[in-house]
Amino acid sequence: MSGKKIREPGHDPSALRIDKLLWFLRFARNRTMAKKLANKGHVRLNGRRVDRAHMMVRQGDILTIPQGREVHVIRISALPLRRGSAPDAQSCFERLRTGE
Repeated sequence: MSGKKIREPGHDPSALRIDKLLWFLRFARNRTMAKKLANKGHVRLNGRRVDRAHMMVRQGDILTIPQGREVHVIRISALPLRRGSAPDAQSCFERLRTGE
């Protein structure tokens, strides 16, 4: 091998699959739960209903995520590279106020 990094077709380093993002940001306990949450159509990305776990999220996008009796509205400020600690995850988004 020549040591070159092989790029996956369609790979965009400035975007991340929504199921991975939900898992990385700790809105789901595991990737399977994140995928189910995205596929059920409960999550919204920039106001549009998400029904596929492979939809791509970019920095600056707004997500609406239901969790129990709460609904979280967040703006993505940075895309995480991996699932880290809770403080690391919280530094990647900002919560937006609703109902005002």
